[in-house]
Amino acid sequence: MKYLSSAILIATTLTMTSAAANENDWSKEAKDAWIDGKTEAVLLFNGNLDSFDINTTVKKGEVTLTGEVESDVERKLAEELVHGVDGVKAVNNELTVMKPDRDNRNDSKQNDNEVGAMVDTKIAVVLKSRYLLDSDIDGTDINVDVENGRVSLSGEVDSTSEKQLVIQMAKNIDDVVEVSEDLTIITAS
Repeated sequence: MKYLSSAILIATTLTMTSAAANENDWSKEAKDAWIDGKTEAVLLFNGNLDSFDINTTVKKGEVTLTGEVESDVERKLAEELVHGVDGVKAVNNELTVMKPDRDNRNDSKQNDNEVGAMVDTKIAVVLKSRYLLDSDIDGTDINVDVENGRVSLSGEVDSTSEKQLVIQMAKNIDDVVEVSEDLTIITAS
């Protein structure tokens, strides 16, 4: 009888430990799936990328990008956009450039302008996505314009706290130089 009780206790302990380990694995997989969904959304909402040719996989917070893009700039843009997603620990960019960039006869100023425009686009997409995904903000009522790293916010918010949150979120984005706002606080009547 003593051995039977010990055997039951050991079996129960092993079962509970196994169940806890399985639940922990499940939560990690769910977090990766959540990051994957956010990553896909950020790429989809970007008008400068054909996101249907970009595949994402996530494992332990590390995103791997595979597929095809048309230029090195698009390849870099996809990586930058994914870096801006909350929860992403690293990005492994395995995207293939299908059309080579213009030959090296282009002057560096034009290339700098293209990269600057892509950085501005990245800032706008990451910021707008964060607003849309945040349950405390009505992201559809906020307009985001970016030029040379300067973010301009306009639209409507429900409170002073929401206004401060919207501004601070913009300031926290990489590559943002300055934030200006013309946000109106709308009070419920």
